Amino acid sequence: MNKPNRKQEALNYHAKGRPGKIQVVPTKPTNSQRDLTLAYSPGVAEPCLRIADNVEDVYKYTAKGNLVAVISNGTAVLGLGNIGPEASKPVMEGKGLLFKIYADIDVFDLEINAKTVDEFVNIVKALEPTFGGINLEDISAPTCFEIERRLKAEMKIPVMHDDQHGTAIISGAALMNACEIQGKKLDKIKMVVNGAGAAAVSCTKMYLSLGVKKENLVMFDINGLLTPDRTDLDEMRMQFATQRKDITTLADAMKNADVFVGLSAGNVVTPAMLVSMAKNPIVFAMANPEPEISYDLGHAARKDIIMATGRSDFPNQVNNVLGFPYIFRGALDVRATAINEEMKIAAVKAIAEMAKKPVPEAVNLAYGITNLKFGRDYIIPKPMDQRLITEVSAAVAKAAIESGVARKTITDWDAYNEELLSRLGNNNKILRDVTNKAKQNPKRVVFAEADTYKILRAAQIVKDEGIATPILLGNADKIREIMRENELDLGDVQIIDPKIKTERSLEFAQFLFNKRQRKGVTLFEAKKMMIDRNYYGACMVHFGEADALISGLTKDYATTIKPALQIIGTEAGVNRVAGMYLMITEKGPVFFGDTTVNINPTAQELVDITVLMERSVAQFNIKPRIGILSYSNFGSNEGEIPEKTRETVRILHEKYPEMVVDGEMQANFALNSSLLADNFPFSTLSGKPANTLIFPGLASGNIAYKLLQEIGGAEAVGPILLGMKKPVHVLQLGSSVREIVNMVTIAVIDAQVKCAESNKKPSKTGKTK
Repeated sequence: MNKPNRKQEALNYHAKGRPGKIQVVPTKPTNSQRDLTLAYSPGVAEPCLRIADNVEDVYKYTAKGNLVAVISNGTAVLGLGNIGPEASKPVMEGKGLLFKIYADIDVFDLEINAKTVDEFVNIVKALEPTFGGINLEDISAPTCFEIERRLKAEMKIPVMHDDQHGTAIISGAALMNACEIQGKKLDKIKMVVNGAGAAAVSCTKMYLSLGVKKENLVMFDINGLLTPDRTDLDEMRMQFATQRKDITTLADAMKNADVFVGLSAGNVVTPAMLVSMAKNPIVFAMANPEPEISYDLGHAARKDIIMATGRSDFPNQVNNVLGFPYIFRGALDVRATAINEEMKIAAVKAIAEMAKKPVPEAVNLAYGITNLKFGRDYIIPKPMDQRLITEVSAAVAKAAIESGVARKTITDWDAYNEELLSRLGNNNKILRDVTNKAKQNPKRVVFAEADTYKILRAAQIVKDEGIATPILLGNADKIREIMRENELDLGDVQIIDPKIKTERSLEFAQFLFNKRQRKGVTLFEAKKMMIDRNYYGACMVHFGEADALISGLTKDYATTIKPALQIIGTEAGVNRVAGMYLMITEKGPVFFGDTTVNINPTAQELVDITVLMERSVAQFNIKPRIGILSYSNFGSNEGEIPEKTRETVRILHEKYPEMVVDGEMQANFALNSSLLADNFPFSTLSGKPANTLIFPGLASGNIAYKLLQEIGGAEAVGPILLGMKKPVHVLQLGSSVREIVNMVTIAVIDAQVKCAESNKKPSKTGKTK
C-alpha cells in the first residue's frame, strides 16, 4: 500500500469545507431581535460610553483582555524564507489555533506588507487599542530584534517575538534538566552554538541568564566562527564573538564540548563530532525539518548522550507550544504591560520542574508510552500535558506581579488555577478535590487483578501520588515480569498469590464455610473458592487487612460482586446495593443512579436507592439536589414508570422532609432551572438545577450515562457501588488506567468515611470486637 501524498493531504486539510483553520464565533446569545439590539444598536452605546469615561473598562466590556494579535510580514517563514505576507497566513492561522486550544486565547492573525522597521512598528503601534498582547512571528533577522525592542519600549501591552524567546524558554528548561541528569553544572559546561539567527541569539542569551559563562561558549553562523575581527557581524552577533585561537571549524569546537545547540541547517554534524565531545554530552539538534544530526545517528554514536530535536517523532521535542500560549495567558490575566526577563525565567523554571513530576496517564496514552518519567528521554513535558496551563501561566503571572509590570493582582491562586483549568473545557475540580482528600489519609487498596498492565500502572500512579497503598493479588513472578517489561516501579509493594495455600488462606476458607455452610458450600468448596482472588480480596477487606477492594477489569459485574456480597455484605439497614456514576460535564458534576445493579426497581426500592445516593453525593462535599426522572412531568402521563416515580417522591417527601428532591420529571426540566421555574414554579427544585438524577430503571440510567459520555463529551467516573458494609468497587470491563485511578480514589474516600463511622475491626473469627 502506497503512503499517502503528504503534500496533497496538507492542501486538502486546509481547503476542505470552510477554508483555513480558524473562525470568529459569537460569545453571547444572538437568537432574538432583543439580543441583536443589545449586541449592536442601540444597546452597544452603553458600554461605549462607559469605556469613554474610563478606558480600563475596555477589559470589562470587550474581548481585548483575551485577544492576541499574531503578526508577521512573511520575511522568515519556517524554513521557507522570505515568501511574503500572504504565504505566511497558514502559519499564522495555525499559531492562532494553538493559542486557542491550549490556553483559550482568541487570536486575530495579521499579515502585513511592511518590510522596514519603521513601517512595521507604526502599523503595530496603531493596533494597541484592539489587542491585549502582540505575538510577533516569522520576521527576518536582524530586523526582528529592532522591531521587538521598539515595540516593547513604545507599547503598554505584552509583546513577544516567539521565534526568539519561545525556543529560548523551552530549550532553557531542557538544558537545566539535561545538565542535572548528566551531572553537569551550568557555570562549568563548554557550549557550542551553531546558528546565529534570531532564535540562536535569544537562546544563547537565555542560557547566559541561567548561569552559562560567556567565556565557555562559542558560536558559528553560515560563514564560520564568530570572532572580533569579522567585519560582517552586527552588534547583536558581535557580543558572542570569541577570542579563542585554537578553533577554526565546527569539528574543532566540538572536541571536549559538553553541549551542542543547533539552530542552523540539517546534517551539518557528523557522528565523529559527537564521539569527540566530553563524557555525557548534551545535543540539541533543533533545525527543522532535518536536525543537524539525526536522533538515530546521535544515539548510535554515543550511548551516554541526551538528545533533543524539534521533531515530534522523537523524544525531547523542543516545541514552542510548551511556552507561548501559557506565557501570554499569565500575562493577559494580570494585564501585564510587558513580558519581561523575570517572566521568561519563571516560565523556564516552571517547565523544567514540571518534567520531574509524575506524568498523568492521559499523557502516556496520548503518546502511546507506557511509563513516561523524568530521565534522558523525558527532559521537558509533552505538549498534550494539560498541567502546563496551571504550572506555567501561574508562574508567569506571579513573576509579572512581583516584578511590577502587572496592572491586576491575583490573591487567590487556587481559584486562579481552577479558572485556568476550566478554560480547557473539562472542569475536573471535583476529581481534584477528591484526590486531595484521598491524599490526606491514604488507605490500603487490594487489587484483585494485579497480573494486568493497566492495574499495575494504576497501582503505581496511586502509590506515587500518595493516594493509596496498593496490595497486589496474583502470581508474583508474572506480576514482576509485567513490571519489568513496562519499567514499572512499585518498590516493596505487597504481592499475595491466593493459589499458594497458607495458614491465612485456610482461615479465610473456614470463615467462608461457617458463613455459607447452610447455603450449600462445603469446606472443600470454600477452600477452592478462596483461590479466586475476588473471594480472597474480599476476606482481606472484611478482616481489616485491606481497606478497600478493586476488581472487575477482566470479569463481568455479577461475577465480581458476588464474592463481596457473600463475605462482606451490605451496611446495616441497607436492603440492596446500587450503582452510581459521577459524570464530569462542562456545567459541573452530575450523579446518575442506578446505572449498574437494579434492573426494574419498585417505588420502595427507588426510595432506598435515593437515600443511598443522597448520602454518597454528600461525601463529595456537594449538597444533593435530586430529580426523580420519568417520561412525564408531575402527573402529565399515566403508566408504570410515572406511577412508581410519583410514589417514590411521595414516600421521600413524607419520610425524608429535609431531602431536596422532586419529581416525577423529565430530564431537561431537572437540569434546566429556568425551564422548571417557568412551567412548574411549585417544584422544590426551583432555583437551581438538580445535580443528582434517579432513573426509573437500569436501562434508562445505563443508556443515559453512556450517551452523555460518548456524544456529550462527559467523563464518567464509576460505577461507584453503594450500600456495602466495607468499600468494594467494581470496574467496568476494559476500563482505562485513568478510570481505574479514579475508582481507587473514590474507594479511598469511601474507606475514610466508613472508618470514621466505626473504628471497630473484625477479629479473625469474623465477629466484631
